[in-house]
Amino acid sequence: MAKTMKGAGIFLAQFAGDEAPFNTLPSIARWAAGHGYKGIQVPAWDGRLFDLAKAAESKDYCDEVNGICREAGVEITELSTHLLGQLVATHPAYDIPFDGFAPEKVHNDPPARQKWAVDNMLKAAKASRSMGLDVSVSFSGALAFPYLYPWPQRPEGLIDEAFTELARRWKPILDAYEDEGVDIGFELHPGEDLFDGATFEMFLEKVDNHRRCTINYDPSHFLLQQLDYLAFIDIYHERISAFHVKDAEFNPDGRQGVYSGYQPWVKRAGRFRSLGDGQVDFNGIFSKLAQYDYDSWAVLEWECALKDSEQGAAEGAPFIEHHIIRVTEKAFDDFAGGRTDKAKLRKMLGIA
Repeated sequence: MAKTMKGAGIFLAQFAGDEAPFNTLPSIARWAAGHGYKGIQVPAWDGRLFDLAKAAESKDYCDEVNGICREAGVEITELSTHLLGQLVATHPAYDIPFDGFAPEKVHNDPPARQKWAVDNMLKAAKASRSMGLDVSVSFSGALAFPYLYPWPQRPEGLIDEAFTELARRWKPILDAYEDEGVDIGFELHPGEDLFDGATFEMFLEKVDNHRRCTINYDPSHFLLQQLDYLAFIDIYHERISAFHVKDAEFNPDGRQGVYSGYQPWVKRAGRFRSLGDGQVDFNGIFSKLAQYDYDSWAVLEWECALKDSEQGAAEGAPFIEHHIIRVTEKAFDDFAGGRTDKAKLRKMLGIA
């Protein structure tokens, strides 16, 4: 049976704030529905919107959250654990900036911070199951990323050791998600050790092709790396469990290219844009995903160097709805077909 993806959804992380309507789940859910969204992707770490610890322990609380969303006219697409997954593996070079993702009690204490992150990743597995969600989305964290460019030359075995350790940390988490029947869709993102297809394959091999190790597909990061994001779907479609709809553009010049010269976002050769303002071929992407029966959510992740967020959100839902392909249940040329039987087929082939 043909499958059609769900949407439009919106990731709330870039919109949540201390002012109404962005500071409570009921109000931000109504805001999203008012813009035409049918689903919301909830940042599991943001206590203004969601109590992860309570959700892991209380099915009643999860039912209450789902009820709030239904009343507002949306449903939860996935729980996002990006900032939690980031802290499962953190290279010391990033300790200071990434402390801001964790409570103050574990600042300046990387082992305690990692333990806190793992504990919350496990809570998110239980919460997802209690909320009826089959997929969550996350980051992998990074041990090797500071050594991305091979200068100075990387010692033999450095990258293999990094991915071995990364897998050692994630395998028990993936097993816990297996127990709950929930996938982890890793967003392949620069700054993570999983940032493209090659690194995802390296990790997948290290975790023994774990079936809960999947991909949150985001073409914007691939365009900025100059990776063929349509061919990526051909290769990895069986592992794609979630979809961030995000646009980007890459305009190299005589001064900068992929690395963008440490410039601020508005001056970078590669920068994120609101949907339709960049260079991503969404017609091709939505067609590819429809071809491979992707039937989960299409979720706007809004990030733009130029446009106001409210305008980006307002434009996002109709853009996604326009691109979703309602997959046909019949072939376009069925009208020209005729009834056949085996004898007729053999006669057409000239077989006595």
